[in-house]
Amino acid sequence: MLFQIVVFICAVGVASASVVVSAPLARVDPLPQYSYGYDVQDSLTGDYKGHQEHRNGDLVTGSYSVVDPDGTRRIVDYAADSINGFNAVVRREPLVAAARVLAPAPVLAPAPAPLVAPAPAPYLAPSPYYPRAPLVAPAPVLPAPAVARAPLFAPAPAPVFAPRLTNPYYW
Repeated sequence: MLFQIVVFICAVGVASASVVVSAPLARVDPLPQYSYGYDVQDSLTGDYKGHQEHRNGDLVTGSYSVVDPDGTRRIVDYAADSINGFNAVVRREPLVAAARVLAPAPVLAPAPAPLVAPAPAPYLAPSPYYPRAPLVAPAPVLPAPAVARAPLFAPAPAPVFAPRLTNPYYW
């Protein structure tokens, strides 16, 4: 009896494996095309990056850039297709242009500063939103008075030992 059950289960397995269920075919675009890009400029966190990409059929081209911690911008230009595969070119650019020095500057003695009276304080118009503070002339700066200082260390007077006459047992 056990042999008949095993044969029946195997026959059901072979019969169910031969049934083909056709899955719906996915629609494939023969010529896919898209284009996208983004750019991040966050001065608060120092995050500067960007990316753009274009696709026309099997040809994908694009580039992205990111600011590295060493102060250079890394730019990657890439292209990918079914014949050549993925190819990328990486280049670096400094964020601050280097100053070009053609000849050393001569060393000169510093010129004396001209004697110029200080500029008057600018006049600020009264604000309609805040009450105007009264104008008060600053107090003149006077030199500190000379004060005689006490010495840091003075010897204490020597103690005086005198017999106490009120104590009868002292004698």
